[in-house]
Amino acid sequence: MFGAFRPTNALMGGLLWKIPWRLSRFQKYRQRQRLRRVDRVVETISNALAQQGMVSKAVETWKAEMPTEAEMLPRDKYTIFDKKHKGYRKGIHKLPKWTRVSQRINPIGF
Repeated sequence: MFGAFRPTNALMGGLLWKIPWRLSRFQKYRQRQRLRRVDRVVETISNALAQQGMVSKAVETWKAEMPTEAEMLPRDKYTIFDKKHKGYRKGIHKLPKWTRVSQRINPIGF
């Protein structure tokens, strides 16, 4: 126990980088703001193309398939589908690069 190889708190405590099991209210607020900003960008691009008489297939597909932030359930805003996780859902903050990836659609029923 004593000497050069004594255990430290980090070694005895498990993971060094601990991730809380749920989002804080501030993280949830920022997630909602991110979703709204994406919705605004898509709407702005759609309006600008419509004024020029152009149509983008990618923008139209996004608007048809993806729900807006207001249409999403809280479960879909803050969690994602994961087939390996108990209950098939995990917090979105456990997804790598979760602030840069848009996760809006999950399998039906989950």
